[in-house]
Amino acid sequence: MVRNSPVLKPLLIAVRFQTRDSNQMLLGGEKAGTSCCALKCPRNKPTDSAVAMFMVVSFQVPFGLLRRAAMEKWSLMTITVLLALTVRWTVSLSSYSGAGKPPMYGDYEAQRHWQEVTYNLPVRQWYFNTTDNNLLYWGLDYPPLTAYHSLVCAYIAKLINPDWIALHTSRGYESQPHKLFMRTTVLVADLLVYIPAVILYCFSLKETSTKKKVSSALCILLYPGLILIDHGHFQYNSVSLGLALWGVLCLSYDWDLLGSVAFCLALNYKQMELYHSLPFFCYLLGKCFKKGLKGKGLVLLTKIAGTVVVSFAICWLPFCTDMEQIMQVLRRLFPIDRGLFEDKVANIWYSLSVLIKIKNIISPQTQLKLSFAVTFLSLLPACVKLTAQPSLRGFKFALVSCALSFFLFSFQVHEKSILLVSVPVCLIINEIPFMATWFLLVSTFSMLPLLLKDGLLLAYTVTMLAFLSVCTTSFSIFEKTSAEDLQLKQFSLSLKGYVSWFKSFPKIVRMLFLVSITLMAVLSVMSAMVHPPQRLPDLFPLAVSVISCLHFILFLVYFNVVILWDSKNSKSQKKIS
Repeated sequence: MVRNSPVLKPLLIAVRFQTRDSNQMLLGGEKAGTSCCALKCPRNKPTDSAVAMFMVVSFQVPFGLLRRAAMEKWSLMTITVLLALTVRWTVSLSSYSGAGKPPMYGDYEAQRHWQEVTYNLPVRQWYFNTTDNNLLYWGLDYPPLTAYHSLVCAYIAKLINPDWIALHTSRGYESQPHKLFMRTTVLVADLLVYIPAVILYCFSLKETSTKKKVSSALCILLYPGLILIDHGHFQYNSVSLGLALWGVLCLSYDWDLLGSVAFCLALNYKQMELYHSLPFFCYLLGKCFKKGLKGKGLVLLTKIAGTVVVSFAICWLPFCTDMEQIMQVLRRLFPIDRGLFEDKVANIWYSLSVLIKIKNIISPQTQLKLSFAVTFLSLLPACVKLTAQPSLRGFKFALVSCALSFFLFSFQVHEKSILLVSVPVCLIINEIPFMATWFLLVSTFSMLPLLLKDGLLLAYTVTMLAFLSVCTTSFSIFEKTSAEDLQLKQFSLSLKGYVSWFKSFPKIVRMLFLVSITLMAVLSVMSAMVHPPQRLPDLFPLAVSVISCLHFILFLVYFNVVILWDSKNSKSQKKIS
């Protein structure tokens, strides 16, 4: 039966020819079939069946094992996603920004109001101040894709309850059914954009075990900062960050045009994605240089430029009717008159304002120029290195470094902007789990004043402890504090003759980590339970911001050291032909 099988017949013929050729070589050109060995006798019929059965089994066993491993991997990822969704939905049961606090309420009302505006007003009025659109009351100040997203949500809201988006009368609308609807829109956006990008990114990690891939996905999806802001405070950061992550994923597979489209969509959803724009630009430009600007490199550069122009043109098409429309949208996206910083943000300008009242000394225009100059100088080393030596690993570290430079030094920074640094850090958690975990904890802690204002203390405490436990268990972070584990081997070798304490570096790092965690825990408890002195009402928010800022400055130095001392011939460097 096996011998007469139409499927195996070509296989048997191939085996005969291969065996005959091998016999001729072994026997000095003798004809096949002269040896008494069964394998040298192509006309031996029982041998045909035996060989065929052996080859079928040989193929089936590894395929079966691979199939079982793949099923196990997907099962673990499914459990990870379900756990992440459960945590998100549990956090969404908490309060939200501005709940029951008229007249301005908070970001929850801002998102609802944008649905009201985009549904009831024509496109040309979305960004203009009119009798029906008071820009002082949560005027639309995000790019067109955010407006389109609000419009889609508004159409769904209209089908459920028209009162939710009724012009003027829906202002400040709050109810349990509406809260359920709004929370669901965030969860669906997360499930459609961000979570799939995280899962596929973790699957794409090379030279990484299945356990490590699942652990990376679990830690990324349980990062408390993004969960608390999107599903607690209430925003849609997972959309823009998810689109940027899709861009990173596409570039990792050399799908440069798709990666460019994904990042353009991210930038057209939230303008803060400019934090990531220079690494994308420098990586692709460096790649074109490597290919040669007189050949394939020029072709690739032209294709990327065309893709970017077309992507922006499609996104902005409804606003391209006249130049005034475009300029008004840009004025709404980049409001210079708001000043250098707002609220208690953990960046350098707010921290310095404790000692020097920068806003009172320097004019807004000078503040803008100063912040631009300092930001540019701080991100220059990473961008130059990435352009000269484009690699996927260098690209991911440059995303972290450049975003952190923008957060610390740029103009008009919000405390929530730290998420633009945190998500790139999540991408390298499998490479430097200790430092990544430390940074992600500090980034969430830096938003504590905002979270306490929204009544998210319990959610903050539980998610922080859970995240620390998961990272500690999954990556054994306290065992990975050597110079090599922290990607500082090249740097340590350069300092070996000058710094005697570098041998004790792992112990010092672990001690600093424990001191940092203890300090954050104490300040969290005091912020929640202790009333500050009357003459210093902002004492605890100020302390949180300044301490977080000091952490971020040290992290910026660390990430730049890793980037600049990264070996050119590193195993992880992606070869670009």
